[in-house]
Amino acid sequence: MEGLQTTALESSFAADQQFHMVANSLARLLETARRELERDRDAAKASLATASHILQAEIERCSGATGSTTGGLAAWQIVRVRAYIDGNLHLTIHIRDLSAVARRSPAHFSRKFKLAVGESPHAYVVRRRLEKACHLMMTSAEPLSEIALSVGFSDHAHLCRLFRRAFGRSPASWRRERAIPGDVTSKSRRVI
Repeated sequence: MEGLQTTALESSFAADQQFHMVANSLARLLETARRELERDRDAAKASLATASHILQAEIERCSGATGSTTGGLAAWQIVRVRAYIDGNLHLTIHIRDLSAVARRSPAHFSRKFKLAVGESPHAYVVRRRLEKACHLMMTSAEPLSEIALSVGFSDHAHLCRLFRRAFGRSPASWRRERAIPGDVTSKSRRVI
């Protein structure tokens, strides 16, 4: 009995140490993002993206997702695949690339990814591209055609078709509705 209590205390101490390490890392990343927001938006975005990945991995670890998630992929596989997708949205992403990141065959990976995430790898990539496009439409004055290419769509029409399917309106009207009145960047935007 005494041995079990000691093991439980050691385990609790280790969990507390890991929590403090993760919390300190997140705090430093968020503070860096806050400081860099006005001077270097790219550095701020990188800090926020890293903090987001760390937080997602910690949430999955704490939720008991260290093994497989209801017959899907292991937590480490999901984290690595999501990070790969987010880091390569501007490129063509093939199932064989994702399955290699997860160290599974393409067919096995596709089935297990859908079980773990709730949507096919293709649908997940499209959703992430649309989310990134929305972010860029809100934070930059780039034309929609350039945003489309920067998030991995083949052209402006491809972005418009998938955006309209997902949001029920064109990206240009969505962007106009969310423009901040009097914002210099919203007035200088060339919306295509």
